[in-house]
Amino acid sequence: MDAQVLGRAALTFAFLLLSLGIVTWRQSRAFEANQALDALRRQVSVVQAERIELERDIQVRRSLGNIVTAAEAIGMVTPHAEQIVILGKDGAS
Repeated sequence: MDAQVLGRAALTFAFLLLSLGIVTWRQSRAFEANQALDALRRQVSVVQAERIELERDIQVRRSLGNIVTAAEAIGMVTPHAEQIVILGKDGAS
């Protein structure tokens, strides 16, 4: 074999190995970025589920049944019809 052909073959082989190494490095970086993105998406899902659970809890606690129960627990009573005063716009009864 001629030295020039052997040199070209070695150079071509080295270039091929370098190209494969660069592609592998790039793919591994993309894989790491994908894993980080997946972790962030999972965190967002967990936080959204917590927010929905808190909103549901707020709705339950705002319900009239809960408010009446809590008011009765601290000694408040429901007024009778004659105890209710409806005020007008100007504050007159």
